[in-house]
Amino acid sequence: MLTFTTAGESHGRCLIALVEGLPHGLRIDEDFINAELARRQGGYGRGDRMKIETDRVEVLSGVRSGHTIGSPVAMLIPNRDFRIDGSPAVTRPRPGHADLAGMQKFGITDARDVLERASARETAARVAAGALAALLLREVGVEVIGYVTAVGSVRIAPPQFDAAALRAARDNSEMYCPAPDATQQMKKEIDAARADGDSLGGFIEVQAFEVPAGLGSYAQWSQKLDGRLARAVMSIQAIKSVEIGMGRDVAAARGSQVHDEIIAGPSGAPARPTNRAGGIEGGLTNGCPVVVRAAMKPIPTLMRPLRTIDMETGGPADASTERSDVCAVPAASVVVENAVAFELAAALLERYGGDTLDEVVRRLKR
Repeated sequence: MLTFTTAGESHGRCLIALVEGLPHGLRIDEDFINAELARRQGGYGRGDRMKIETDRVEVLSGVRSGHTIGSPVAMLIPNRDFRIDGSPAVTRPRPGHADLAGMQKFGITDARDVLERASARETAARVAAGALAALLLREVGVEVIGYVTAVGSVRIAPPQFDAAALRAARDNSEMYCPAPDATQQMKKEIDAARADGDSLGGFIEVQAFEVPAGLGSYAQWSQKLDGRLARAVMSIQAIKSVEIGMGRDVAAARGSQVHDEIIAGPSGAPARPTNRAGGIEGGLTNGCPVVVRAAMKPIPTLMRPLRTIDMETGGPADASTERSDVCAVPAASVVVENAVAFELAAALLERYGGDTLDEVVRRLKR
């Protein structure tokens, strides 16, 4: 079973990702992991924290001579902004954050203990774990690519690219958006929100190419791959909805406009002329690209604070402010991409898994 856990606080000493279940013999490309961490820190609209941190991973265990050895892989990402013990108390909870609910949970008037772990800084560890999974998927030809499809009122149509073209178009954009015209419009909306002391959310889409059919299961609710993907993505900070394929649009369409017909392909094997299901039917992959979409709310820390109360005095106050982003949708697209990669890798190992990478590849090619 491929699993991961994370540890660490926003302004603590470091973040930790512990990944268990990787097969023996997987080559670990630290440059690739670091490049994913750098992409998470990039994107137009980020705040001052990104000027401080330069995330790089340090592999602590589970790897020898650049390859996994079958034991848990532990990775450390240092925090340059290490000041958790000296950080001021936060008694004015921010609407939209975990501040107030966490204070109520623990019966405290200082949200610092809550926000340090609830912070999206934790997603750096998730990206490191997902990057390991992406390395495994690449060994069997699966490519997972996340990108931005909307920021504020600017939206693009679903891109019609193959994997290589989609990745190239995405990487050529400061917004991680594969449409150049939309990139410029998104940047203008972000600039306007920044001038108003406000923030913006948007939509993220992930496509996974060359995913073999039959990953996941219909037999138990907990094994359905679409449910597992939804949970993994929904747990990311600021994500408020998750869709597979057509998503919520199925509710307003007829069945003939929703379901993908099955035809004989050029080789005689079953094929689909459309992919409205997003590559998953009945909890299983069906051989089409897996398509996952997520809606991210605007960052709740605003430079023009919303109203709140001071938990020590009980009086009205402006919400506390911390260094924050105007728009973190591009960064979140990296987190969503890696969350999807991890779930797909876990499902792949469940079906084709062995003790070694060679066994996984051999079983998949049968």
